Amino acid sequence: MIFSVSVSVLASLTPYILVTSLLLFFLLEQISYLRKKGNIPGPHLVLPIIGNAISVIRDPTSFWYKQSDMAGISPGLSANYLVGKFIVYIRDTELSHQIFTNVRPDAFHFVGHPFGKKLFGDHNFIYMFGDDHKSVRRQIAPNFTHKALSTYSALMQVNILRHLRLWEETLPGPVSLRNLVRDLNLETSQTVFVGPYLDKEARDRFRTDYNIFNVGTMTLPIDLPGFAFYEARLAVKRLASILADCAGKSKARMAAGEEPTCLIDFWMQPIVAEIESGNPPPPHSRDEEIGGFLFDFLFAAQDASTSSLLWAVAMLDSEPAVLRKVREEVGRIWPPESNTLITVDQLAEMKYTVSVAREVVRFRPPASMVPHVAAVDFPLTKSYTVPKGTIIFPSVFDSSFQGFTEPDRFDPDRFSETRKEDQVYKRNFLAFGWGPHQCVGQRYALNQLVLFIAMFSTLLEFKRLPSDGCNEIIYCPTISPKDGCTGFLSRRVAAYPDISLN
Repeated sequence: MIFSVSVSVLASLTPYILVTSLLLFFLLEQISYLRKKGNIPGPHLVLPIIGNAISVIRDPTSFWYKQSDMAGISPGLSANYLVGKFIVYIRDTELSHQIFTNVRPDAFHFVGHPFGKKLFGDHNFIYMFGDDHKSVRRQIAPNFTHKALSTYSALMQVNILRHLRLWEETLPGPVSLRNLVRDLNLETSQTVFVGPYLDKEARDRFRTDYNIFNVGTMTLPIDLPGFAFYEARLAVKRLASILADCAGKSKARMAAGEEPTCLIDFWMQPIVAEIESGNPPPPHSRDEEIGGFLFDFLFAAQDASTSSLLWAVAMLDSEPAVLRKVREEVGRIWPPESNTLITVDQLAEMKYTVSVAREVVRFRPPASMVPHVAAVDFPLTKSYTVPKGTIIFPSVFDSSFQGFTEPDRFDPDRFSETRKEDQVYKRNFLAFGWGPHQCVGQRYALNQLVLFIAMFSTLLEFKRLPSDGCNEIIYCPTISPKDGCTGFLSRRVAAYPDISLN
């Protein structure tokens, strides 16, 4: 009798116990957030568990603008809470340098995405430190020699010409360039990285999986079947497997004494030579590891380049004087009727066009923030210590508008030989990172951007459809013009360069 009464009482009290437990959990979560936030700016109250994640997904642009405004000029940092993660946004350039220069096991870890380890796996290049990281960087050094960059330049141009022709000849009426540029970049990455090792079926699978991955990067990190994040994680595994297979094929081809024709060949050639000389394989040179590294590079190259190419078109359309100077310079160095590709030496001669490319990257840095995680409690300022486990967002975008002369104005001449603002304000030009994890492929990325600007502006006319806020920033996942650069394309020259596009 006593037992049955106790059970009855307990059953009646269960809802109250659950509610009380939840309230206690939410209270402790709020106290934890406020304790971590300390004296830096940020919201005083946050929603339980999800924090301000809904605001990020609905409108990431305004969310990060508000976060930057909260950071102000001083103290230059602000706090928030997203899906169980305490975050710190950094606006001040010197504070960002502290993050970039202290990427090591006992300070900050680069993650590439707030939930990158779940998405990419634990063992990718972006999570390496010390000797392991240096070893892989030494391995990939041959990928960016003058010979290698010349090879990539030719591959890029043939692909750009093919796509420009398709755009102009087969797309009637106004077009949005966003998806067209994304497809161009994906094909360029495939061709330059692993070109001869992907058949049409593999390329189609690659495109499908990469689009699944892209969608997953912009959703809540719910790692359960049926959710976009889960599907993106599986897509990454499939993509890395395809790239690992390409690494194996490249090793066999290099072992047969063939000349390198793409990036993976330049990478595998010295590895194969090391093995054939009787030495053990270098660390981190298994096909599966190479596949994971290649996906990291593809991710870094693909969406960043899509962003930069779109902003280049947007700025050339907005700045007729800049467009005219680009056309004059390119026409002197590479007239289309020459029926030749632009050489790497000619590319270096296009100084103004190179300045335009660098200004595009400064004015609209594609990876506007570079997430890191604090591995320890780190004293970032005299009055604030970043708690262990904090996701930190150094803002490359904010740094790009600090120091430079009239930073809100698109002005390629700031990178001229006379002004040299890229040297004067070098510490503020963080689009390619800084320190031990600085982007290894920045010359590759700039070359592609310069080639695209030169060819697009020379071969095509682009008349943009005017719309309110067309140059406002949206995230997808890198930054893009709001209208996707929508307008009319037409041929500007009598004939395209007579170069085989097969």
